[in-house]
Amino acid sequence: MSESTQSKSEDNRSAKTRQLLGMKGAASGENSIWKIRLQLMKPITWIPLIWGVVCGAASSGNYIWTLENVLKSAACMLLAGPILAGYTQTLNEYYDREIDAVNEPYRPIPSGAIPLPQVITQIWVLMIAGLGLAFALDRWAGNEFPTISVIAVLGVLIAYIYSAPPLKLKQNGWLGGYALGASYIAFPWCTGHALFGELNWKVVVFTVVYSLAGLGIAIVNDFKSVEGDKQFGLKSLPVVFGVKKAAFICAGMIDIFQMLIAGYLVYIHQNLYAAILVLLIIPQITLQDMYFLRDPLENDVKYQASAQPFLVLGMLIAGIALGHSGV
Repeated sequence: MSESTQSKSEDNRSAKTRQLLGMKGAASGENSIWKIRLQLMKPITWIPLIWGVVCGAASSGNYIWTLENVLKSAACMLLAGPILAGYTQTLNEYYDREIDAVNEPYRPIPSGAIPLPQVITQIWVLMIAGLGLAFALDRWAGNEFPTISVIAVLGVLIAYIYSAPPLKLKQNGWLGGYALGASYIAFPWCTGHALFGELNWKVVVFTVVYSLAGLGIAIVNDFKSVEGDKQFGLKSLPVVFGVKKAAFICAGMIDIFQMLIAGYLVYIHQNLYAAILVLLIIPQITLQDMYFLRDPLENDVKYQASAQPFLVLGMLIAGIALGHSGV
């Protein structure tokens, strides 16, 4: 096999993998209906929500390594990631099909790979499965108040008004970005906490503030859609402020609110964890300068792949700190 043929084969495999995971720069032409359904659910987006459940379990201070707790955690991760994140992404794909025809024409709906009635059926199945599993987790956890079910209902509603008219929060860069940030951080974190402990207002406020850093991450996702957003009048921050200024706003929010979280950890006398969190923020700032701030349109995916591991590890450190403090 020649080097050029091998290179083309590797590029094709990479494009197919990106397609299956729901990533930017994917291929088109998938024929398997189940792979197409999976692509609609964007598996790459499940990871932060699954991690949020882990952070919530840690912040409860009650997680013990038993078989039952592992099974509870796995069920909660299934709820947060494949089911409700999958519902959110499929719903967004449905309502963004015209925009995707401009930004990402290889996506399943604009490419014609799946009929719209099947997409609608998938949305309903995932939503009902998510609400049913949330109720079951409340019963399993012995919650007198159905905390997990309420979070799931709120998440379903936020996902709908984020994507669907007439509200369509994603039309507003700030509201849409924060809704996305809260969905990625606050909701799964509070769900994991409620599964193993009693959710209180301090933890809710903590995750709400942490979600402001998530808003910065949400803004990163807007850079790949600038042209389509302009065409359809969506006021994402890169459209409103311009690419360069939006990149600095995005980076600043990620760093500033993480530093505020570190300050709070000092306030509750978790100094070691605060120091570790600060040490994790430093490489994030370095990578922002190396990749994102220099060329946000070209390097958005590269920046996310290199910097987000430090963000998510910092979330776990903060969760462990809360668990140790008994907040």
